[in-house]
Amino acid sequence: MQFSKTWLALLGSGLASGHMIMKTPTPYGASSLNNSPLVADGSDYPCKQRPGVYDKGSASNTMPVGSPQTLSFTGSAVHGGGSCQLSLTKDLKPTKDSKFSVILSIEGGCPASTAGNLGSDPNGSGASTFQYSIPKDVAPGEYTLAWTWFNKIGNREMYMNCAPITVTGSKKRDLNATEAFVLNDTILPKRDLSSLPEMFKANIQSVSGDCHTADSADLAFPDPGSVVQKKGSGALNPPTGNCGSSSGAGSASSAGGSAGGSASGSTSSTQPSAAAQPSAAGSSAGSTGSSSGSTSGGLTCSPDGTQFQMAGGPMQPVAAGTKCVSGAIQAAMKRSAKFAKAFQV
Repeated sequence: MQFSKTWLALLGSGLASGHMIMKTPTPYGASSLNNSPLVADGSDYPCKQRPGVYDKGSASNTMPVGSPQTLSFTGSAVHGGGSCQLSLTKDLKPTKDSKFSVILSIEGGCPASTAGNLGSDPNGSGASTFQYSIPKDVAPGEYTLAWTWFNKIGNREMYMNCAPITVTGSKKRDLNATEAFVLNDTILPKRDLSSLPEMFKANIQSVSGDCHTADSADLAFPDPGSVVQKKGSGALNPPTGNCGSSSGAGSASSAGGSAGGSASGSTSSTQPSAAAQPSAAGSSAGSTGSSSGSTSGGLTCSPDGTQFQMAGGPMQPVAAGTKCVSGAIQAAMKRSAKFAKAFQV
């Protein structure tokens, strides 16, 4: 295990005691969770495997899609900051085979922007807090959220805490995010994690192989996704070694992220899958006016809003009580019980 000169200096000053734990959202197995990093050989990946690792206890983390959430920490040994990610998996008891999909990358300044540590109190509360939200292409349901951290100063480590979360429909009425896929009173969203990049992994041999992070530098994630917060003041360095697919590097870029707080990113519409597209009934209406209609992703509206076109296919009439506006099928204000239940509006 290699030690940096800066880290040896911190050891000498007595500032290296303790590490960091995710405070909010409330993690799994809080009573048995300690503040150490993952073991270097990767044997406790993911989520710091231990007896009771997935005990929920009092953890209750409900997150409406698009609503601001807070990432906060307990501890003082922030190791000069570093870079963090938040990721989701549908697996409620993740294993080494689970795929975690990134919803937020913080490059530099996580869990704090400082030259060293914030003192020696393992219960300290001086670390930074970060705002984020669940992207609009994540369907309501139960998930495991993972916080991962690659420290700037010290041993080349990877930290990981996991939390149970319940994702619910948006509290705000967002036509483009929800009603765009209501056709003939059938909800047809393609709302999953497949468009999000895979969580980056390094410094844990059996999982990430020969993929490491540079000492005394904030990590630049190979594929951070569309929602990125840059909080550090120095240069960002890419990982070193062989960081292939096993480390989460080089996966498909994110599409459709939802920025939270000061995050920079963009949101793009996600369309129904081919199997869920409406039938071609009414296609004889032709494509008149489609060139002057509004478009969002693969959905084109006619100028009068009475027809729509999917991915270059034939124009089709909208369902009764709906209208195509700005590339989205907008349902009537009086919605069915099925719609209201699915999106909790």
